[in-house]
Formats: sequence, C-alpha cells, structure tokens
Amino acid sequence: MSDFLKSIIKETGNEYASIAGDGIVGSDVSGWVDTGSFAFNALLSGSIRGGIPANKITAIAGESATGKTFFALGVCKKFLDDHPDALVLYFDTESAVSREMFEERGIDSSRVGIFPVATVEEFRKQAITIVDSYQEQDASEKRPVLMVLDSLGMLSTEKEMSDTADGKLTKDMTRAQVIKSTFRVLTLKLGQAGIPMIMTNHTYDVIGSMFPQKEMGGGSGLKYAASTIVYLSKRKVKEGTDVIGNVIHCKLFKSRLTKENSMIDVMLDYEKGLNPYYGLVDIALKHEIFKKVSTRIEMPDGSKVYEKSIYKDPEKYFTDDVMEKLDVAVAKEFRYGTDVVEEEPPTLAVDPE
Repeated sequence: MSDFLKSIIKETGNEYASIAGDGIVGSDVSGWVDTGSFAFNALLSGSIRGGIPANKITAIAGESATGKTFFALGVCKKFLDDHPDALVLYFDTESAVSREMFEERGIDSSRVGIFPVATVEEFRKQAITIVDSYQEQDASEKRPVLMVLDSLGMLSTEKEMSDTADGKLTKDMTRAQVIKSTFRVLTLKLGQAGIPMIMTNHTYDVIGSMFPQKEMGGGSGLKYAASTIVYLSKRKVKEGTDVIGNVIHCKLFKSRLTKENSMIDVMLDYEKGLNPYYGLVDIALKHEIFKKVSTRIEMPDGSKVYEKSIYKDPEKYFTDDVMEKLDVAVAKEFRYGTDVVEEEPPTLAVDPE
C-alpha cells in the first residue's frame, strides 16, 4: 500500500504531496513563534514555550485601542530577537506605525519592511508576490520571515475606491468575497512557505443578538483561513491615581490547535511593554501549584508572599521546577485530548521541506 501511495504521489507531480505519516507540508505546524508572554503562548499552543504557529495565520481582533498593534509589535520584537537573521514584512493599512514606534519598542527597524496598502487587491498582489519570490530562493538563502497585516478592517477595495471617486456613497457589497478569494490563495502558499502571519482586525457588536456578542469584520473568509482567532478586551491598571497599563483579556474564538473559548489575561505596561509572566499566577493557583492563603500566596517551598511581590521579581518565584509544572498544567487545560506528552515545542522551521 505504501509503495502504491508513493507511486501515485510521484505521478501527480505535486511537490507538496506526501504520506500523512511522513508529515504534511503546509498543514503540520512547523514550529512556534514566541509571543513574549508565557500565558498567551499557552492559550495559542498549549505550551508556555510555544506561541503562534510558524506556518499559519493568526488573527487578533478587538475594538479600538485594545492593544492589537501593540501585541503585533511585541511578537515582531521577540521574533527578531530570537532569530538574528530574520525579517518582518509589515503591511500597514492605517498609517499607524513609524520608525520611532519600532525603535522605541526596541525593534531593529533595519530588518522591518513596511508595505502601505489601501485595498485588498493591493495586499493580495504584493503578499503573493513576496511568498512566491521567497519560495524561489535556495533553501540556504532563506531567512525566517514574519508577515503582519495591520489591519484587515481598514482595507478598502478597488470598487469602493472607484465608487468614491465617482461620488457614489453606496457600500461595496463585494468586499467580503474579495477578502475570501484573497485568503483562498494566500493561506496554502503561506503554509507551504513556512511563513507565519499575524493579522489584526476590528470587532463590532452583533445587533439583535439575545446576549451581548462580538463579531469580527471582513466576512467569513478570514474565519475559515485563520487557524487561530483571539478576541481582545481590556481594563485599565492604576498605581495610585496613575494609569500604568492595561490588563488585556484574551478569549480564544477559534483554534485548530487548542480548546476554543479558553481565556487568559496578560498585561501591557506602558513603559515595559508586554509582561512575560503576567497571568501565570492565576494558572498556578488554578492547578494548585501555588495556594491562596488569605490575601497572600503560598509558594511550593511554604513561603507566603503577595501577588505583587511575585510579579516584581518573577524569576525568583517562577523557578525551572515551577515552569515545568506550569507547562504540564497548561497542556492539560488548553490542548485537545487528555494524554499529555512532555516535549520541547519544535523550533521555527525556515524551509518546510
């Protein structure tokens, strides 16, 4: 049977065809891109050492000022820090980023390409051109690449631009179909090339719903294309009377890798950026790695400290042993199935072959 499969795979001439047991190019997760937050990694991959899948589309959606761009930039920084030869390709639809913004966040702006786009068609043409050019390179020349679209919600269409120029005020009813056709082509190409994509998008309230409900704009195309969709909401964090940041509530709306409707909180500090350890105390308490004793938290060694003290000196309290226990705990909480195999997440694969 195996010989027959191999022969018909060869006869089709499909260079990406394979026997499932040997791995599926473009479908199997080729690695992970660390988000810079252990809790967010856990939500997306079921491991505090994971992150966003390295060959799939991850959508981050939320209302205005919920930290979508901040999240995307945080992943860009971690990606470039972890891979000294890596590049980021940033499609900007909002004129929201600048060289100063990248450099203020410690991102090497010389390794970031900015591609301003106004329409879905422009984005499609340029993104596909880039992926095709990347695939034509020799394996030895390929560098890790992260693609970002910020944001899908602001992309117009050529028809809408033309109608506006002609003074027409009617809504473009074809936009959702144009978006859908774009990702029908792009999703498989990204998977085969081993290029991760982060996409930000807007959400809106569903009118007429019995319960309060959020929906992501752009039609059903992105919902099918993205392997992971996370909805964000926020609340302010104060120190005295000063607002020092936001706690971002992250809800997994869709995932092919971890359990949908899972939720975690992370913190965006206005000065320090994304707090890597925030959210781990809640997970540790839930799985009885830490214990709540009145207003303090009992550590595995029996000492009792306040939660603020843990986050002020996280490396003291989140020891290697605690982090191993947390990794096992999040695998049980977020991954599908009950059998957990403790293993290191695969490293980022540049060439899917």
